[in-house]
Amino acid sequence: MSGRGIKAKLKEILSEEEISEFKSSLEIIGDLAIVKLPPRLESKASLIANLIMSVHRNVRAVYSQESPVLGEYRVRRLRLLAGKPGTETVHREHGCMFKVDVAEAYFSPRLQYERLRVAKLLVEGEVVVNMFAGVGCFSIIMAKHARPSRVYSIDLNPKAYQYMVENVLLNRVAGVVKPILGDSKLVVERELAGVADRVLMPLPLKAREYLPSALKALKPDGGWIHYYDFVHAVKGEDPVRKVAETIPGSLEGFKLEVSSGRVVRSVGPKWYQVVLDILAEKTSG
Repeated sequence: MSGRGIKAKLKEILSEEEISEFKSSLEIIGDLAIVKLPPRLESKASLIANLIMSVHRNVRAVYSQESPVLGEYRVRRLRLLAGKPGTETVHREHGCMFKVDVAEAYFSPRLQYERLRVAKLLVEGEVVVNMFAGVGCFSIIMAKHARPSRVYSIDLNPKAYQYMVENVLLNRVAGVVKPILGDSKLVVERELAGVADRVLMPLPLKAREYLPSALKALKPDGGWIHYYDFVHAVKGEDPVRKVAETIPGSLEGFKLEVSSGRVVRSVGPKWYQVVLDILAEKTSG
């Protein structure tokens, strides 16, 4: 059922003001639901959780997100509100299956459009470096929906890497996607410098810091960078332009040109996740 269906049901237990505060914080990942509850709705947490399960009949458990995504492993604290305990699930998206423990590795179904959008940009035979691969979603969807020759899929979180390895086998893309455990900056320096036609950077909090390493991963003549960042933008400000203005004109021997950009999603009041598609070309001289 749609988000509007949930909101219609919420009217049975919440006021209009409470519904507005609740907003669209619900995520369905496989057979699990994760919700961010404002403090004032804590007393109704059980009611809300059971309502979610009554609307989404495939959901076996509802969890409250108790913290932001934290730390270098990108995990969040979860608390069971209703249903059968267990944070491992299998999520289906774009004809692929992703096994994940949502308490041990980051996963967001809100990026499903973006994952397919990037896959459709690939040119047959390209080599891709995914610097922050998580459980492998972007990498596997690229392998299934395009024809890359190789996708180097890197993540620092051992649990995410473990699930990535399993998901590569589950989706039968072992000949294309190569999972790598480690810090992508070090991995690029050690073994992937100069190999990529395209680099993916789907970790906004590390994007600017790791941009030089992304450029080092590109082939000598250059290629594409898909660059993700968070930005605060008030009414009248363009979030995409604000992020684009932070990109230097040249770096690491490459000229950088923002070809296009879009708001991926809202992540809070006046806060947005933005992606820029950046063309990097070798500078003359």
